[in-house]
Amino acid sequence: MYDIEKYTQIVKDRLSDYRFHHSVCVSESAKALARRYGADENKAELAGILHDICKEDSLDDQLDIINRAGYSMTELELNNKNCYHQLSSSAYAKVVLGIDDDEILNSIRYHTTGRANMSLMEEIIYLADFISADRKYKDIDIVRQEAEKGKEYGMLYATKHTIKSVIDREIPLHPDTLDTYNWLIKTYFKKG
Repeated sequence: MYDIEKYTQIVKDRLSDYRFHHSVCVSESAKALARRYGADENKAELAGILHDICKEDSLDDQLDIINRAGYSMTELELNNKNCYHQLSSSAYAKVVLGIDDDEILNSIRYHTTGRANMSLMEEIIYLADFISADRKYKDIDIVRQEAEKGKEYGMLYATKHTIKSVIDREIPLHPDTLDTYNWLIKTYFKKG
């Protein structure tokens, strides 16, 4: 059992008030989703609070912790600064905080891009980050409505929303996000 208060204080000391509030909201959302889907609530709450722990670190500091953890980055990831924090936050949890639970580490590692064959915990953190109480982006009400129907519906809408946003901004789409979409369609909607 992880001491959530201890890790919450660590996160609070590292992040701005805005980012800390978001992390708390994701943690609460993750715990609720874990309860709904029969996952470990303590692990979900911890992954939620830690998911952005390095988001406000310099890119150099993020690269340093990623390298210290032995994680490798693709060329696309190296050139897409928005991907750094999911790797660095997982690496920080592993290297600095000593968390060795792959379920927690991977749910942090893939919370932005998703990936094919996500575990239940990975799905929970991915979705919790999209629907947390602090979110106010266009279509948030639709994503939450879809998530109420089931995690697969919320995840599919969130993934499509991400893909459309990336295309509209004309920036590279991480292959893991495309893999997430294809995996969701094949696994939950039996198409393709």
